[in-house]
Amino acid sequence: MTDAARQLIEFISKKLLRGRTVVDEHTPLVSSGLIDSLAQTELVLALEEITGKRFGPGSISPEDLETVGRMLEAAARR
Repeated sequence: MTDAARQLIEFISKKLLRGRTVVDEHTPLVSSGLIDSLAQTELVLALEEITGKRFGPGSISPEDLETVGRMLEAAARR
């Protein structure tokens, strides 16, 4: 697991889910309803900070936010 993956998992677990659910790189976040649209916005901001990549409006989809693995793949494509 990469440092970026660990940081994202920690952010999701502590800030968005407040410890209610265990999250790993493959946990479905959007389709399972664990995170809503407001949390998705917070997640994109955290992804930008952690990866140093910037995502303009519409450049990242809910599918890209489905798992930590997909988030990091989306960042790698930037």
